[in-house]
Amino acid sequence: MSELGLVKRQFGHRARLALSLAESRVIDDQAHAARTMWNCLHAWWQMMPKDKRTLAAADAAIREARKDLDFLAKLPAQASQAVLKTYFRAWVNCWEGRADEPNFKTRFRSVMSVDIPQGRDLNVVRVHRRWGMVNLPKIGRVRFRWTKDLPVGKRAGTDNRITGARLVKDALGWHIAFRVQTIEAKPHPHQGPEVGIDVGVNIPLALSNEDHQDHGRPPRLPDGTADRDKWLTPKEKAHLLKLERQAAHRKSFRKKREKTSRRLQHTYDQIKQLRAKATRRALDWQHRTTTYLARTYGVIVVEQLNITSMVKSPRGTIEQPGKNVTAKTGLNRSIAQEAWGRTVTMLTYKIGRYGGQLVKVPAPNTSRRCSGCGFTVPGSREDQAAFVCKNPDCDFQCNADWNAARNILHLYRIGHVIVEVPAAGRRGRKADKTVKPIAAR
Repeated sequence: MSELGLVKRQFGHRARLALSLAESRVIDDQAHAARTMWNCLHAWWQMMPKDKRTLAAADAAIREARKDLDFLAKLPAQASQAVLKTYFRAWVNCWEGRADEPNFKTRFRSVMSVDIPQGRDLNVVRVHRRWGMVNLPKIGRVRFRWTKDLPVGKRAGTDNRITGARLVKDALGWHIAFRVQTIEAKPHPHQGPEVGIDVGVNIPLALSNEDHQDHGRPPRLPDGTADRDKWLTPKEKAHLLKLERQAAHRKSFRKKREKTSRRLQHTYDQIKQLRAKATRRALDWQHRTTTYLARTYGVIVVEQLNITSMVKSPRGTIEQPGKNVTAKTGLNRSIAQEAWGRTVTMLTYKIGRYGGQLVKVPAPNTSRRCSGCGFTVPGSREDQAAFVCKNPDCDFQCNADWNAARNILHLYRIGHVIVEVPAAGRRGRKADKTVKPIAAR
């Protein structure tokens, strides 16, 4: 395909399902059965010797469990096979150093999902401009919100088709995520300009050419940290505060180990819905912004950040307690809300789609070095937003994030590159394999 100028691309499209109460309960039971089957597989894996942990043995155990337990039989047979393949794939990812060891899935912290591995069983049909119909196993025909043209009917073929789907539940209800395979023309090398990007709290994405990307939301709090509910309108914020107060009041009457009342659970559900709405708006902004950047620039340079270490708990230990714990806690929350890693992930596959190039450079001293004179003088970065060079011969001053973005682009131009993602969207340097965990030896 590459010789003909064509490339095979796979992407996902998520749409909202219009379910009745009875249909929603059926899918809930299937999702709980899928989670239970995962936990049974994990217990079986820990119990069996290493030479007996085969795909055939696990498949036989699943078939026997579906005969003995009616609860597991609520899950369609193909969905149970998908759970088995996903579990074994999780161990392969662990052995190759791409993920941690698989573990048990809890009832409340795990995402409820049901896999539909074969696309031909879906029978997707577009009803009209806003709605489509899809066939779900053991449920039947269900409507979903049509927000993207899918390869169905005459537009579907061997190269352009829906290969499967997954039902996923969040606070706003059940959604279907289609897996689509399509053939596209291989992108030509992007001829756009080079740009350095600094991710920050004061400016979410500061660009070296001053084409900064901000949320366009109300200003930040007086201490400089981000507003926790910045993606909600003032009316929604007031409603959220009212719900949180109601939940705290009703929780005060609940005794220890007493079951949560329906009224309190309903309040919790309303809070989750508002939180999910804010998360969706943040994701929408990230998608729109990263698409604009991938279309506009040919080379995008970012920092190689260790975000996990940046958001460690500021409390410290008893021997060495932390300093400015409250301020550091607010900063950690702001960093987590900006989701810098997710932004870079989106840029990685989108810039490959448009023929561009993503480059990562070392992060140390990019925010302390003066982009005007090139010297690093202590105290030049006065606060989160201001940078004033203390070099007597320079006196350069600007926004601190913009100064860091210029330094990031400078590191790329002088050849200080750590990771280079080519236009195809793959890493130029493969991660080293880690030692296999004890359970796999």
